[in-house]
Amino acid sequence: MSRRSLRPQLNQIRGWVRQGRTDAWIAHQLEVTVQQIQAFKREHGLEPDADGAADPATDEIDLRASDDEAIGAELDAEEVRRAEEEARAAEEAARKAAEAEAAEAAEAAKPKRTRARSTRARSRKRAAGPLEATFDHGEEGYGLWLDPAVEDDPVYAEHWAGHRPVEVTIEEDQIVIRRAGGGDEDDDD
Repeated sequence: MSRRSLRPQLNQIRGWVRQGRTDAWIAHQLEVTVQQIQAFKREHGLEPDADGAADPATDEIDLRASDDEAIGAELDAEEVRRAEEEARAAEEAARKAAEAEAAEAAEAAKPKRTRARSTRARSRKRAAGPLEATFDHGEEGYGLWLDPAVEDDPVYAEHWAGHRPVEVTIEEDQIVIRRAGGGDEDDDD
């Protein structure tokens, strides 16, 4: 702790000494060391024996009980505040759960939409987006490596899964892969 002047707190320290506060308590309140409080009390005649005014037999006041009561009251107030916060949090959680339940019930009460499915509609399914692939022209030949996410694509799963003969057309800016044989429906291998 840094050394600072206690002169501005002279009256306050004098009152605390008369009340019987300990040097440690005073030092804690003023954020100084106990040695600084003891030296200050000697310099200003605040020792109980020095001025004769503070007779331990007549002026002794036990503040420990009132300090304990004050601390107990603070702890009780903190406990009440914490209980109120927990109650508010529980109410908020119950409210959110009720809202979620009501939303689920409303969703379940909605009539389900049904669509007639045709083969034309199925053939027009599109993938969620383009997939990545790598064109490999290695030592053992050429190959096309598709992103493993292709197996999650419903069009691939329905029309391309397994081994299929294909026709490849190579153009300047694209390579087109089509099913061989020209028919839309091939037998599964």
